[in-house]
Amino acid sequence: MQYQSTRAAAGSAVSAFSDILLGGLAPDGGLYLPLTYPQVSGAELDAWRRLSYADLAYEVLRKFATDIPDAELRALTHKTYTAAVYCNGRAADDAADITPLHLLGQFEAPGGSAPLFLQSLSNGPTLAFKDMAMQMLGNLFEYALAKNGAELNIFGATSGDTGSAAEYAMRGKQGIRVFMLSPHKKMSAFQTAQMFSLQDPNIFNIAVEGVFDDCQDLVKAVSNDLPFKQRQKIGTVNSINWARIVAQVVYYFRGYLLATQENTQKVSFTVPSGNFGNICAGHIARMMGLPIDKLVAATNENDVLDEFFRTGVYRVRGAKQTYHTSSPSMDISKASNFERFIADLLGRDSARVRQLFHKVETEGGFDLSGKPGSDGDEFARVGQFGFASGKSTHRDRLETIREIEDDYGVMIDTHTADGVKVAREHLTAGVPMIVLETALPAKFNETILEALGRDAERPAGFDHIEELPQRFVVMAADVGLMKSYIAEHTGL
Repeated sequence: MQYQSTRAAAGSAVSAFSDILLGGLAPDGGLYLPLTYPQVSGAELDAWRRLSYADLAYEVLRKFATDIPDAELRALTHKTYTAAVYCNGRAADDAADITPLHLLGQFEAPGGSAPLFLQSLSNGPTLAFKDMAMQMLGNLFEYALAKNGAELNIFGATSGDTGSAAEYAMRGKQGIRVFMLSPHKKMSAFQTAQMFSLQDPNIFNIAVEGVFDDCQDLVKAVSNDLPFKQRQKIGTVNSINWARIVAQVVYYFRGYLLATQENTQKVSFTVPSGNFGNICAGHIARMMGLPIDKLVAATNENDVLDEFFRTGVYRVRGAKQTYHTSSPSMDISKASNFERFIADLLGRDSARVRQLFHKVETEGGFDLSGKPGSDGDEFARVGQFGFASGKSTHRDRLETIREIEDDYGVMIDTHTADGVKVAREHLTAGVPMIVLETALPAKFNETILEALGRDAERPAGFDHIEELPQRFVVMAADVGLMKSYIAEHTGL
C-alpha cells in the first residue's frame, strides 16, 4: 500500500505506511491518503463477524500497513485491544464488550420506524472514544522507534479528549515526549484535570491563550517549518496522522457487524463532528465497501461542517466567531481532516485541492455550490458519498440528555446528545442508525448537573481528579515562543 499527499503534484514520490507513521502533515502541507482504497469482500465480512476486536483490527490494519510483518502487526493489535484496558479488567468477550452496541429503541422515521443504537466507544483509560485509536498509535510509535533506535517529540493540539488520550497512551513510552496544546480555560474541569494532573516527565501541557483553532494553527505552522520539524524530530497524534484515522475505521466495521445479520443490510452512522477525523474514518470504511447508507455529521453551534453539507459553502470562522459550548470537544471551526474528503470529492485532483485550501488560508473558505460567483460546482457530487448533517444547540443538548435518561434510563454526554438529536432527523425506515458515543457523561458533569439536577456517576479512580496538583504552562499563541519552548525541553 502506497501513500501520497492530497496536494502532491503529478509524478510525486509515494511513501509506505511506516514512512508516514511518525509524521503528520506531508512536506507540502497536505494530508496523506492511500493511492487507492483497499476493498473488503462479502466473504471477508462474513468471516469477520466471528472475530475478536483485536483480530478485526489486525484484518483492517493489514490492508493499510502492508510493510509491517503480519505476525508483528497481529501482536500489536492484541497488545492494544485487551479486556484489561477496555473493560476495567473484567474477563470479557472483547468482540462484544470493547465497543458494544446498546439499542435505545425504535424511533419514528418517514414511512415507518428505525432502530437507534449507541455504539459505546468510551471504555478506554480516559473514558473517551479517542482511546480506541490512540492506544494503538502509542504501540505503533513505540514499535517503529525501537526498530530504528530513534526518538520522537509529539506536538499536538486538543479541544478536550485528544490530549488526554494521547498523553495516557504515550506516558512512559521509551523515546517519546508529548507537547500538547489546549485552549486556556475552554475545556471542562474534568478534561483539564485529566491532562494537567499528569506528572510524567515526558508530558508537557501548554495552555494557549486563544481557541482550539489557534492551537491547531500552531501545530500546522511548526509542522510546515521542515528544518525545525526534522531537527526536533516532531511528529503528531492529531487526526491528521493517517495511522490514527485507520485505527478508527475498525469500529465502523465492528458496529456494522454487530447491527446486522447479513451483508445485504445497510446501516447509517451519526457522528458528533468537529475536526472531521472520526467521520472521515467512516467515509474510508464506506469507500472500502462497508454497506453504509448515510454518514451524518452532527455539529454543535460551531456549524461549519453542517453549513457545507447543506449548502456547499465551507466558511471558516475566526476566533471571535467560535463559540465556547457545552460540547467543547467540537468547538472547532477549521476541520483539519476535511481536506481528505475534499480530495476524494474532487477525484484526487491535487491541483484543485491546493487551490481551494490556499483559499481557506487566504480568504477563509470556498464555495462549491455552483451558484454564480462560486468557486466551482463539485457540491453536486456529495450525494454519491452518502453524507448528511445537522446542528444541535445547548438547549437541544439539555432536552436530549433529559429525554434519553427519562425514556430509556441511559445517561449520555453532551457530544453524544448532539449526535442523538441529529440522528433522529435523518432516520430511514428499516435502516439501523448507529450513533457513535464519544465520552462518559462524567467528563462533562457541569452540563449533566444542569440537565438532570444530579452528578454523573464516576468510574473508580476518578472521584477527586479535579483536586489533584496540576502541571502546565500558559503561553500566547506565538509560533516563535512555541518553538523556543520545544527546543528548550528537548535539548536538540
